[in-house]
Amino acid sequence: MSLGQRVSSDNQLTRLLQIGVVLEELVESRAAHHLDSLPPDERAAVDEAVRELLVCAAEESAVHRERLEALIDDLEAETVPYEEINMLVDAQYGPPEDTDGVLYDQLANEETAYKFYDDLIDAIEASDAEFAIDRDRLLETLYGIREEEREGVEEVTEIMEQRA
Repeated sequence: MSLGQRVSSDNQLTRLLQIGVVLEELVESRAAHHLDSLPPDERAAVDEAVRELLVCAAEESAVHRERLEALIDDLEAETVPYEEINMLVDAQYGPPEDTDGVLYDQLANEETAYKFYDDLIDAIEASDAEFAIDRDRLLETLYGIREEEREGVEEVTEIMEQRA
């Protein structure tokens, strides 16, 4: 995803932060459902590193979502409730077939989130617009989330390399 332009208004910033919330809700929901959706024989074969990865990913996404929602609240806007996204995830995405599918899906989620935040930061930094929220606080929040997504990519990659 490339934003390709500057963030020029509170309304545009709000919409982009809301996209970030939906992205985090999607990651949170999928990570939480992965283990439960595996066939019983595959579920038993999942090692502790993968279990811990999925639990941490869901928890991290929930924290990211809360941080983004706080920014959106300061812009006096609303977000899509987690329960709505969770229902859509249940209806839309089929379960992964095996542990490798879980890991590839999680890697794609982490990479997508990292790229989204990287592009969002670039678009905000390229902008001269004044927002209704403090720019430094906004960027500090986004830098922190982006760094945690980068670390998530590295964690998934490391587990995949160990399994190879």
